[in-house]
Amino acid sequence: MTEQAQLLPGTLDLLILKAVSLGPLHGYGVLLRIGQISGSALLIEQGALYPALFRLVRQGLLKASWGISDNNRRAKFYELTTPGRKRLREEEDGWNRLAVAMSTALAARPEEV
Repeated sequence: MTEQAQLLPGTLDLLILKAVSLGPLHGYGVLLRIGQISGSALLIEQGALYPALFRLVRQGLLKASWGISDNNRRAKFYELTTPGRKRLREEEDGWNRLAVAMSTALAARPEEV
């Protein structure tokens, strides 16, 4: 079993956008998808997820519509909008630059300084 990582501030929106970019999902499906794509290393609390989904819809990054879930219940499904795709690309680029910079900094050895 993988040890769960702490979510850094500001990364929840990026994870939601990425999860939804892989296909329309209802709220609980977003939780499951994030767990799946992180190898179960990230666990998002429902109390954090739903306000974030609401905020992303309000910002126009996600579109919400009612549908029927796999267990035959009415659920709100989320899809990425065009501005959401653009934001995802920007956030991914920024995150990747930061990850490379952090990796480089953490790999530094005394003889290299």
